[in-house]
Amino acid sequence: MSAQNYLAYDFPLLSAFWSMLWFFLWIMWFVLLFRVVLDIFRDDSLSGGAKAGWLVFCVVLPFLGVFVYVLARGRNMGRRETDRARAQQQAFDSYVRETARGAEDRPSSVDELARLSEIRTRGDITDEEFRRAKELVLSGSGAPGSAAGTPTSGR
Repeated sequence: MSAQNYLAYDFPLLSAFWSMLWFFLWIMWFVLLFRVVLDIFRDDSLSGGAKAGWLVFCVVLPFLGVFVYVLARGRNMGRRETDRARAQQQAFDSYVRETARGAEDRPSSVDELARLSEIRTRGDITDEEFRRAKELVLSGSGAPGSAAGTPTSGR
């Protein structure tokens, strides 16, 4: 009597699972390979010759090259990625702060009109000057002090 061996491919559901597993592992291999290659290029502590050597090693013998690279430099890969992400976040935060600070420095149209009204009430500008400055503010073409002949300081 001969015993029959059943393999995963003998059952349709296990065959699909087995195919998906190999496909997933294949994709994960390429993700790891690309991460290693990007880390080689982004690492500032490696010299040009060391980068070329690691790259040749990972291209000529990809499985062994990636395995040795992860063993030799894998701990610092995560640290470098974290430092790079932190630097990008700090650059973005400083950009947002500078942009927000610039928006706070520019007075709004309402603030400009209120200031013009106070100046007119004090008698520092005439009604005609107020009207011209108000048109400039409402048209958005500039601050009232930038118009020729429109004083914004007291007489």
